[in-house]
Amino acid sequence: MRAAPHIPKTPRLSLAFVLTTLVIDAMGIGLILPVMPDLIREVRGGSLGEAAVWGGILATGFAAMQFLFGPVLGAFSDAFGRRPVLLVSLAAMAADYLVMALTDSIWVLLAARIVGGILAATHATAMAFVADISRPEDKARRFALTHAAYGAGFVIGPLIGGLLGALGPRAPFYAAAAVALANMALGFLVLPETVTDRIRRPLSWRRANPFGAIAHVTHLPGLGRLLAVLAVYEFALFVYPAIWAYFTPLRFGWDSTMVGLSLAAFGIGYTIVQAVLVGPVIGWLGEERTILLGLAFETCILATLGVITSGPLALMLTPASAFGSVAVPALQGVMSKRVGDDAQGELQGVVTSVLSLATLLAPLVMTQVFYLSTREAAAWHHPGAAFLLASLLMVGCVVLYLTGTRRPQADAERG
Repeated sequence: MRAAPHIPKTPRLSLAFVLTTLVIDAMGIGLILPVMPDLIREVRGGSLGEAAVWGGILATGFAAMQFLFGPVLGAFSDAFGRRPVLLVSLAAMAADYLVMALTDSIWVLLAARIVGGILAATHATAMAFVADISRPEDKARRFALTHAAYGAGFVIGPLIGGLLGALGPRAPFYAAAAVALANMALGFLVLPETVTDRIRRPLSWRRANPFGAIAHVTHLPGLGRLLAVLAVYEFALFVYPAIWAYFTPLRFGWDSTMVGLSLAAFGIGYTIVQAVLVGPVIGWLGEERTILLGLAFETCILATLGVITSGPLALMLTPASAFGSVAVPALQGVMSKRVGDDAQGELQGVVTSVLSLATLLAPLVMTQVFYLSTREAAAWHHPGAAFLLASLLMVGCVVLYLTGTRRPQADAERG
C-alpha cells in the first residue's frame, strides 16, 4: 500500500523557496562554465582540445561520485529529512568552488570535483522536496517549474561568469562560492522540513547503495525502461556541457563572453519552455506524446548543430533548441507517480545515479570525439562531429522508448 498523499499546509511558500534555491544553484554552475577552459589551460597548459579532454575527466569524476552516493543521500533525505541534506550539500558546493579558485594543480581540481560529487545533492533533494508538496496530478507541472527555475539561474550565471571572466579565469569561482554560501544561509533561516513521521522511512543500506536502489526501483511497472530512456537522453545531451565552451570558440571564433551570452540565451529559452509551454503541451498531447515530441526535436536540433558553420545562426538556434526539454518533466511526472510518497527521495536518488552513470562515459566520449576530429592529424576534421554522434544517440533513445516503454506503461495503467 502506498502512503496517503502528504501535502504540507503551505506548499506555495515551500515551493517558492525551493525554486529560489534552484535559481541560485544554477547561477553558481553557470558562473564557471565560460571560464573552465581558460582555468584548465592556466593550471596545466596545452591546447584547447587537450583542455577539453581534462574537462571531460573532471566531469566524469564528479559523475562517478554522484552515481555512487546519489541513492545514499536520497535515502538519507527519506530518513532524516530534506533540510539537513540540502544544507550540507550547499556547504560542500561552496567549498568545492573555493578550492577550484585557489588551486594551481590539475590533480587538486580533480580531487575537488570528486569530493563535490560525493556531497552535491541539491538538485535531487530539491526534486524530492517538490514531490513531497505536490499532488500526483500537479507533479509534471511542478517539475517543469523546477526546470524553469534552473533555466533562469542559467540565464544569470553565464552572463555574470562571462563578464567576470574578463578579470581572470578564477574570479567566477570565488563568486560561485559566495553564492552557494549565501544560499545555504538563506536555507538555514527559512527552509521548512517536509519529511514527517507519517512518511519517514528507516534508512536501509541495502537500498541506499546505487545497485540495490536501482534494482528495487526498476522492478516497479514501467520504471526500468523509463530510466533507460532518461539515461540515453542524458548521455546524448551531455554534448553541450562537455564541449560547448571548446566547440564554439573553434567553430565560430567566440570568446568567453560570447560563450556566456550563448548559454544565457539557452537559459532564456529553457526557462520559457519549462515555465510557459510544458503545462499546455502536456495538457494537449498527454505525457507520452510530449515525451516523443521532445525526443524527436532534440534529434533534429543536434544534427543541425553538427553541420552549421555560421555563428549568428548557431546563436539564433540556441534558445530554440530548448524546446526539446519538454520531454524531461513529462518523464519525471510519470516516474514520480509510480512510487509511494515515502520513496520520493529514493526515486530521485536513483534518477541522480542513472543520470550520473550516463555522464560517466559521456564527457569522455564527447570530448575525445571533439579532440580526435579537430587535431591536426585528424583524418576527418569536423568540429561538429560530437553533435552528430549525439543526434544518432537520440535516434536510439526514440527507438528505445517506442519499442520498450509504451507497452509496459499501457499494461500498468490497465492493471
